[in-house]
Amino acid sequence: MVNHEDIFTRCEKYSSKLDISRSFICIFVAMTENEKLALQERIIEALKTVYDPEIPVNIYDLGLIYRIELTDDARAEVDMTLTAPNCPAADFIMEDVRMRVEGITGITSATINLVFEPEWDKDMMSEEAKLELGFM
Repeated sequence: MVNHEDIFTRCEKYSSKLDISRSFICIFVAMTENEKLALQERIIEALKTVYDPEIPVNIYDLGLIYRIELTDDARAEVDMTLTAPNCPAADFIMEDVRMRVEGITGITSATINLVFEPEWDKDMMSEEAKLELGFM
C-alpha cells in the first residue's frame, strides 16, 4: 500500500534540496531500504518462475542469477549467466527474465546483462536444485 504522507515528505525533502516550489509535482521519490528489499524479494520470486526449457529447475535455484541491483527510482539491473555459453535457449531465457522483472508492480525498467565471469558450475546451485537433479 502506498503511504502518500511518506511520499509527500520525501518529495518535500528532495524539492527543498533542489529549490523547487511546492507547486511542482515531485517526480523522483527515493525508495527506502525496506522498500528496496521488498522489491528485490518480489524480483527473486519472479525469477523463480523462469526455467531453462531443458532443465526442470528454475534459473534462480540453478545459481544463474549473479546480481540484482535496484536504483532509487526502481530501475532493476540483473546480471545472469547460462549453464553453457552456447545455450540455444539464451535469447528466450533472457527475454523471459526481462519481461517478468518489468512486469513487477513498482519496477520502472529492467536491464538484463549476460555475463560469463565467474563461469557457472553445479556448486552454484541451491541444495534443492542439486537434490532435484540428482547431485546429492
